[in-house]
Amino acid sequence: MTDIRWGILAPGNIAHSFTQDLRTAGLDVAAVGSRRLDAARAFAAEFDIPNAYGSYEELVADPDVDIVYVASPHSHHRDQAILALEAGKHVLIEKAVTLDAAEAAEIREAARRRGLLAMEAMWTRYLPHMIRIRELIAEGAIGDVRTLFADHTQSLPTDPGHRLNALELGGGALLDLGIYPVSFAVDILGHVADTRATGRLSETGADTEVAISLAHDGGAVSSLVTSSRAQGPNVAHILGTDGRIEIDRVWYTPTSFRLIGRDGAVALDYRSEVEGRGMQFQALYAEDLIRAGRTDSDLLPFDESIAIMAVLDDIRAQVGVVYPSAR
Repeated sequence: MTDIRWGILAPGNIAHSFTQDLRTAGLDVAAVGSRRLDAARAFAAEFDIPNAYGSYEELVADPDVDIVYVASPHSHHRDQAILALEAGKHVLIEKAVTLDAAEAAEIREAARRRGLLAMEAMWTRYLPHMIRIRELIAEGAIGDVRTLFADHTQSLPTDPGHRLNALELGGGALLDLGIYPVSFAVDILGHVADTRATGRLSETGADTEVAISLAHDGGAVSSLVTSSRAQGPNVAHILGTDGRIEIDRVWYTPTSFRLIGRDGAVALDYRSEVEGRGMQFQALYAEDLIRAGRTDSDLLPFDESIAIMAVLDDIRAQVGVVYPSAR
């Protein structure tokens, strides 16, 4: 298989950003599906996509689609990813991959039954600056990594009817924003052994601020903060026994970082040069996996996505957030 053909499921804001980056990378977008045919047609016209469908069932049945990008709210990811998998399509699923770990495990099993790729669209992991940071850590550039700090804080809509504040859609800071620093901490420091969290809830019961402390296997610790009501620095620091890495704002997008030695001198000043937002790197990685006949990501194995969801489940329970459909 040479050309991998993409189908876009749910043409919302994140799908616009993703599809623009697919076009930037010269990738093939074959179809888009929405619950509203007019929305699908408008999206198709904007990005010159040949096929537009007024249902997700029609999208996943399209023989010209090889992989489906699931861009709907978290509450729908499980059902729509499984719909695509059962139709024989690989899936790239927006983060957070589901509402909870149990739903994510259902997707894993569906993908295994069909021998297909299921991958979480945590696009930050695939960015060039993150790849370089992992290389430096593996080389021992900052010694034994001891701790990590990161925030993902934004000032988002406060309307109780907005998706971000609707519990039935998985609304709240945790799944939309907090997933980034939690996934980052697991990526750098490994499996979570213990979780402590506290937070504030909105009038809808959705979380607006969450402070998270994680203890990781091996003894490293991380301190993470997320908020949907206040804009913060959105920077990250990784501290080791021989130095540290300081990632500039916005750390989870293409950005710069510095490697600083124990003497305080800058040993490396890295600058990202990425066209677009950078969401194309995860798509290129997924395409390489499909061409190689592989069904899991080395940079974010689906079992790790499930483990991260279990951490988020624990945080949610400690903070007191209850999604109506979650288990």
